[in-house]
Amino acid sequence: MSGAGQFCAVARSLDILGGRWTLLIIRELLCGSERFNDIRRGVPRISRTMLSERLQMLAHVGAIARTEGSSGPEYVLTSAGMELLGIIEELGLWGQRWLPRQAHAEDLDLEPLLIDMRRRVNFAALPNEPLVVRLEFDGHRPSYLLLRQTEASLCHHNPGYPELISLGGPLAVLVAWWRGDLGFREAQRSGLRLEGPRPLVHAFPSWFDRYMFANVEPAAGQDSVPLKLVKPA
Repeated sequence: MSGAGQFCAVARSLDILGGRWTLLIIRELLCGSERFNDIRRGVPRISRTMLSERLQMLAHVGAIARTEGSSGPEYVLTSAGMELLGIIEELGLWGQRWLPRQAHAEDLDLEPLLIDMRRRVNFAALPNEPLVVRLEFDGHRPSYLLLRQTEASLCHHNPGYPELISLGGPLAVLVAWWRGDLGFREAQRSGLRLEGPRPLVHAFPSWFDRYMFANVEPAAGQDSVPLKLVKPA
């Protein structure tokens, strides 16, 4: 593959990291994914072939190491790969501050959002007894989030625990809340549905530490609240 043809370290780094998907793969590894399928769930639009090629390239330059785990190959960041944390953080801060936030107009995937929610569960705030949150978002088949004080898991079927909470509505509204564009009550007024026993419904937002950049305010002149997402009932 032809590169930029420059000695500059910026150009040489972009030859490796500037391709589509590469930094998202690094993001997934930084967030704890180690297996091929786990990485792909966080970047669902990448093909298996492309993911394999990107992982091989990152291993070739020494940013990741491939090891044999108990369930097959695993990928871990090396010291060189860990240094990319600062780049990922700065990209996130820049995007949260400067890019318009209008979730209803964005091309959104549900699974990466649910994976981020699972990663950012506030276990200390969960009820003592395990429960399942039924997830029913418009245009998507139901899925289930198992929450207990030692585990958070996404499932395609209820794993056998009480299904006490149901969360649904437009995906764009969930994105707007999770990203910090809307407060939870604003999201509910915009169509996010949360049903279940009142104490659990009241406590639900505290069960999660929202998206890691949710507290970053937009720059002056940038959209801070999406346009109206749904028509009032």
